Amino acid sequence: MPATDIDRRYGDPDATPTPWATAEQRLASAEVFWLSTVRPDGRPHVTPLLAVWHGGALHVCTGQDERKARNLAGNPQVVLTTGDNALHGGLDVVVEGEAVRVVDRAELRALAGAWEAKYGSDWHFDVVDGGFADPHGVAYVFRVEPSTVFGFGKAPYSQTRFRFRTT
Repeated sequence: MPATDIDRRYGDPDATPTPWATAEQRLASAEVFWLSTVRPDGRPHVTPLLAVWHGGALHVCTGQDERKARNLAGNPQVVLTTGDNALHGGLDVVVEGEAVRVVDRAELRALAGAWEAKYGSDWHFDVVDGGFADPHGVAYVFRVEPSTVFGFGKAPYSQTRFRFRTT
């Protein structure tokens, strides 16, 4: 379980911390995430994508020649964001962590199954050496184990921080 605290500066005085189980459920059920990476020249790059929560981490995939993959080759630090596009109500979640490439075939098969279970048969992936089959080569798969997660509640307003032990 992560260490959890609420930042009273950014919320309603009577707000309580978002439980980790609630934030984790949001990560597991959210359909669209926004991935933020850093280009080689230091400029940010943000793109929407699909992700699966599996084994205590978010997983994303991208074609080997896409901007995301090239950015991650130089700087694996990322932010993944998901939530509700509403001012009043819901929960936005921000995950900070390091993207580590998944190449183990058994893990890739499990992740391919997780993608299809979550998003349906349109998101079926065949496993190949180094990732998922892609018409343009190989789609790399990355595991983002959280180092810090923020939960931004909007009814009442609150900011909860979840800190994970990193090695």
